[in-house]
Amino acid sequence: MAITNRTKSQELRTKNNFGRIGVLMGGVSCEREISLRSGTAVYEALKTLDPDVVRLDIIDSNIERVRTQIKKAGIKVAFIALHGRFGEDGIIQKLLEEMDIPYTGSGIFASRLALNKIAARDIFKKSGLLIPRAQILNKNNPLINNFKKLPVVVKPANSGSSIGLTIVEKEEGLKTALQEAFNHDTDVLIEEYIQGRECTVSILEERPLPVIEIIPKAKFFDYQAKYTKGMTEYIVPANLEKGVYKRVQEAGLTAHNALGCSGFSRVDIIIDRNNNSYVLELNTIPGMTQTSLLPKAAASEGINFSELCLKLLTLALMPDKRKICAGSHY
Repeated sequence: MAITNRTKSQELRTKNNFGRIGVLMGGVSCEREISLRSGTAVYEALKTLDPDVVRLDIIDSNIERVRTQIKKAGIKVAFIALHGRFGEDGIIQKLLEEMDIPYTGSGIFASRLALNKIAARDIFKKSGLLIPRAQILNKNNPLINNFKKLPVVVKPANSGSSIGLTIVEKEEGLKTALQEAFNHDTDVLIEEYIQGRECTVSILEERPLPVIEIIPKAKFFDYQAKYTKGMTEYIVPANLEKGVYKRVQEAGLTAHNALGCSGFSRVDIIIDRNNNSYVLELNTIPGMTQTSLLPKAAASEGINFSELCLKLLTLALMPDKRKICAGSHY
C-alpha cells in the first residue's frame, strides 16, 4: 500500500513509540477463519511500518497457556484481531490488563456487553434507541410464544459474522433455524425482520465515520453475502437524505457510548420504510481486512489501511477510564 512521504516518516517511528507489537489472531471461536484474515491483513500492514511486530495465533482458551504465549512473545502492546468468544467477550482484555499490556479497542465490560446481544439490546433500549422486537429462548426452555408474523431472524445471543443466523420465511423452517442457532449458544433470539435498507456506521476516535449502505445481490446479507467476493455492493457514503443520514450516525454513536465502547466500533443499523433507524448490533472488533467495512469507511475520509492500523495502536496507549468503569451501570 502506498504511503505518503509525510506519513511514512511518522510511521517509521512506531518502534520507539510502541515497542514490540503483537497481533492477536485466530482464536477458538467459530469466527477463527475470519479472525485469521483480519489478523494477517493487520500484521502485513504494520510490518511495512515497523519490523518489530509479531503474529500470535491463539489456538487455546486456557488462560494460563495464553498468558505464557503472550509473555514469551515479549510484546509491549496488543492489536486484538480476535473475533467472537475469547476475543470480544472481555476475557482476553482482562488477561492483557492483568499483564499490564495496552490493547486496541474497548475494555472488559464494554466488550462483554456488546458480544451479548441480549444485554446490549437492553442497554440500547434504555438509551432511547429503536431495536427490533424479540423473544429470548434458552436451550432448556425453547418455547416460542410471541411471533406469528414471518419472516423472523433467528440468531445466537453471543456470536458474530452471521454465524448461526437464519432468516425464516416459512413456519416449517423455524425448527431447523433454532437447532442451528442452539449449536452455537445456549441462548437464542428470535427477532422481527425489519424490511428496509441495511447500513453500518463505524465509530473512530469517538466520532461517526461516513455511513455505508449494504446492498447484497442475494435476498439477505448473510454469511455468504458478507464473505464471498462480488456478492454485495457497498455504497460509501450511503445515498440517504441528509436528515436520515445524520440520524443513522447519531444512532451509531449513541450505541457506542451506551455500551461504554472505546476508540472504535461498528454498528449495524437498518432503516425501515418510514426512515426509522433500528440498531441491530454493535461489533467491538469489526473485520480488519483492507476490504472490511471499518477500513472502507476510514478510506472514504482519506485514512488508508496502514494509517488506520497505526491510529488504533495509538489509541490503545491513550489513558481511557472507560476501560475500567465502562458497563458499571449494567
